[in-house]
Order: sequence, then C-alpha cells, then structure tokens
Amino acid sequence: MIGKDRVNSAKAGDVTFRDVSTARQQFRWGKTALWLIVVLLAADFLWAIANNENFGWATIREYFFHPEVVAGLWVSLGLTVVAMILGTILGLILAVMRLSDDSLANGLAGIYIWFFRGTPLLVQLIFWYNLSTLFPTLGINLFGLGLGGWDTNSVITPLTAAILGLALNEAAYMAEIIRGGLLSVDKGQAETASAFGMTRGRALRRIVIPQAMRAIVPPTGNQLISMVKATSLVSVIAMSDLLYAVQSIYNRTFDIVPMLLVAVFWYLIITSVLNIGQGYIERYYGRSDRRNSAAAAMQPTGEV
Repeated sequence: MIGKDRVNSAKAGDVTFRDVSTARQQFRWGKTALWLIVVLLAADFLWAIANNENFGWATIREYFFHPEVVAGLWVSLGLTVVAMILGTILGLILAVMRLSDDSLANGLAGIYIWFFRGTPLLVQLIFWYNLSTLFPTLGINLFGLGLGGWDTNSVITPLTAAILGLALNEAAYMAEIIRGGLLSVDKGQAETASAFGMTRGRALRRIVIPQAMRAIVPPTGNQLISMVKATSLVSVIAMSDLLYAVQSIYNRTFDIVPMLLVAVFWYLIITSVLNIGQGYIERYYGRSDRRNSAAAAMQPTGEV
C-alpha cells in the first residue's frame, strides 16, 4: 500500500521517479577512443622495434642462454642474496641503536647512516677494492704491538670488495626502513608486553617486529629490486657479474647493443619475479587488516 501511495502522489505532483536498480553507466566514447589511440601507438612502436635489424635479435637469441651470461647471472643473484641478508641484519642492529636512549649508540648509528647514505655506492666499491693502497696489511695492532696480519690484496678480492660495498651501503638504508617500521607500531604494545614481564628484547622479537613487518616489507622489496640492479656496478672492479659477462662478450664480437639488451631482459625478468613475490608477502602480512575490515563490515550499523 505504501508503494502505491508513493506512485499516486508522484503522478499527482507530475514528478518522475526512476528505478536506480536498472540504471546503467553511460558509455564513455572519449575514454575508449583514447585507449584505442594508445594501443595503436604502442603496437606500432613494438612493430618498429621487432622489425629493426639493428637491434640484433638473432644475436640476442644466440647469447641469451650463453654459459658466460648464465654464470654472470648467478653471480649477480648470489651477490644480491648475500648483500641483502648482511645488510638487513646490520640494518636491524643500527635501527635498534638509533632508537636507543644511549646517546653513544644513537650517535654512532647516526654517523654510520649519514656516511654510507651520503656517498655514492660506486665510490664505496672502488674504495674497498683499492684498500691496499691505504693499508697494505690487515691485522690487530695495539699500541704498536702487532698481533697478526694478512696481506690486504689476498683478503680484499673483487668478491669480498663487492660484498662489503653492497652490504654496508644497504645496511644504512635498511636501518632507516626498519626504524620507520618500528616507529609505526603503537608504543602501548611494548608497554603492555613490559607489564606482562617481557624483556625489551623479547617484546621486540615477539610483538613489535611482527607488527612492524607490514610497514617494512614494501620498501624492503624496493630495496631488493634496487640491489639486483646495483650489482651491475661491481663490473668496475672486475667482478664477473651479468653486466661484466655481456661486456666481455661484446668486446670480442662488437655487438654492443644486442648484448646490452641481453642484460636488460635478464634484469627485467628477475625484477618481475621479485615484484610478484613482494605482492604475496605483502598480502600475507596484511591478512590481519583484511580480517578486521571484514569483521567491521559484518557488524550491525544500528540503523532501523
């Protein structure tokens, strides 16, 4: 009866009511035309590249899985893993030092982060590689009393110089990422853990860090992708990474552009896989937010 009364009143007042359940979105001709133009331009660009013999597609296919290239690829991946692990561990220590009330620990961590973030990574790699010019021998020397020593050139090889340069530089950035993640956790969490008798270290491991991971994972994923590309810098210290491998090949064959494209395609494949993995990890640590949102949506609104 109520519905009939509303219809009759609408007719009486000459007012037209529309049923929104049958409403449809208006077709956007301008947006469709813009998409069509973009797709056509992209297809034309790809067609021009695919039919340009100067790119040397045959050379790319020939050397894409070349043993020398694959060996350099594994070196780049190994450097990425080792440098990220060491950089994350050291970054966590630096982040805790930065958040410490101890002025000495806070100051030392601040100086470390200031120095390694303020100098180019390439310069750091060259410095570590040429450390023997400053210290011909490495050892323990207390007040002129030598307790042992090793030849610097035998210790600082291209591999150790690459690991030192990449890991120490990465630690400075990871320290700020982890510190930001720890600061994103409500201080009441640590206070509650302390009230239950937890030590500060245990509360950090069991409560604070797991909650901070939601803020730490996305920028860490970006740093991992940046690390993959940063390994290309070790080629300047004669480290046989992916870029060094393709350089050594085009120095013999003079196919510069095709060999550089081989490295580019491999870097794109690696970073694409890492992007997918980062997405899975972010969804894993964000599952509590999704549960909270679903629970909030299921709660009654209180409206009658």
